[in-house]
Amino acid sequence: MMRTASLRLRLTLIILVPLLTISAAVAIWAGNDAQARAADRFDRSLLVTALGISRDTAISGGDALSSETRDLLRNTSGGPVFYHVYAPDGVFVTGYATPPVPPPDTNGEEFAYFDADYHGARVRAVRFTDRMDVDNLTGDFTFTVWQNLSLRDGFVRSLSGRTYFVMSTLLIAVALTVWFGVRLGLAPLTDLEHAIARRSAEDLTPIARPIPQEVRGIVGRLNTLLSDMAATMRAKDSFISDAAHQLRNPIAGVLALSQAVAASRTPEDLRERSDDLIEAASHAARLSEDLLAFERARSAPPPDQLDPVDIVLVVERAVARHRSAAMAQGVQLREPKVTTPIMARVDSVLLGQAVENLLVNALKHGGAGLSRVTVELRRKGPYSVLSVSDDGQGLAPDQFEMALSRFGQGRPGEGSGLGLPIASAVAEAFGGRLLLNGGGGGLTVVLELPVAEE
Repeated sequence: MMRTASLRLRLTLIILVPLLTISAAVAIWAGNDAQARAADRFDRSLLVTALGISRDTAISGGDALSSETRDLLRNTSGGPVFYHVYAPDGVFVTGYATPPVPPPDTNGEEFAYFDADYHGARVRAVRFTDRMDVDNLTGDFTFTVWQNLSLRDGFVRSLSGRTYFVMSTLLIAVALTVWFGVRLGLAPLTDLEHAIARRSAEDLTPIARPIPQEVRGIVGRLNTLLSDMAATMRAKDSFISDAAHQLRNPIAGVLALSQAVAASRTPEDLRERSDDLIEAASHAARLSEDLLAFERARSAPPPDQLDPVDIVLVVERAVARHRSAAMAQGVQLREPKVTTPIMARVDSVLLGQAVENLLVNALKHGGAGLSRVTVELRRKGPYSVLSVSDDGQGLAPDQFEMALSRFGQGRPGEGSGLGLPIASAVAEAFGGRLLLNGGGGGLTVVLELPVAEE
């Protein structure tokens, strides 16, 4: 059997996986946002420095920079800043001799930011033009300001690293909180498991301890199952006790007759006592068969696991087996006249025994005035209706419950007291019921069974 993950692990994963996915996305977004903000900050600082150089060039003609601009060149975020200025005619004005070359796609931009390789190092630069008059030369002066990217990239990596570290720490804290929270939340289930494990095999009482609302349905179903099992065990114990009680007298009779046969003095005594022994043994055997049939009916498979059976054929065979017995008693046995099959999901052997029990009950308990037993079978809506009616002495309505009880009889007589209970158990096992009608002369036993869906 395949093993499934523990409920604690499943709940933890259900909570953490979406949380981790969202957190990872947020961490990536935060890192990229931090990098973008840092880059924008460095670019703005670079632009401020470039504008300071432009202002000082206009004032001094490129001969000197103010102390504030020199401070910007030394202390701007991202490391030292370098610059280059040339006049409209391409003549070098001030700064470093050669600037980084911008890519062609930056032409036309007022402030062109670009990355470039400068003397073997990656640099970030800004280039712009400013119209001014320097030493009687008027036109657009071009300013290029740049700085090495290594310090800038190191700062961005450090900033991103701190962001990822904080996010990772929060994720670990959240994961641990979820794990322990789920563990604490499932503690009542663990306590319930331990309480059930401490029970003995004989303890089938319902679980009465406080339980979380989310598992009340499961525990309620379990309590129902325990109650059903307890009822089944009580029924088994009662059946065994009743069976032992009912078998005790026949077995004692067989034993006594066996001893009498052994003590016979003449052949006539031996023959007579042997006949009595055979009769007693047959009675005990029939009682044992009835007990087994009753128990088999109680444990019959559910209808949906059985193939459809033609009830008409089952009833006809049962009637045929008892026709000679009815004739011997001088009783007219009328069988049903059904031309179309009536299908039901039943065990044909159990149903046949139930029908035979109804016939035996009518023939054996109909009394001296019994002259007719009528068997009818018809379909009524979703049910098949089998009725066995006799014109004998019948039963009063207040005797029906006793007649349907195990080992009970409506009035004293021969038999095990299991004929009608077996028929009732067979009907209930296959989704039907057994009904008794009488009181006005004779008795009618009705066995209803649901027909099989076509």
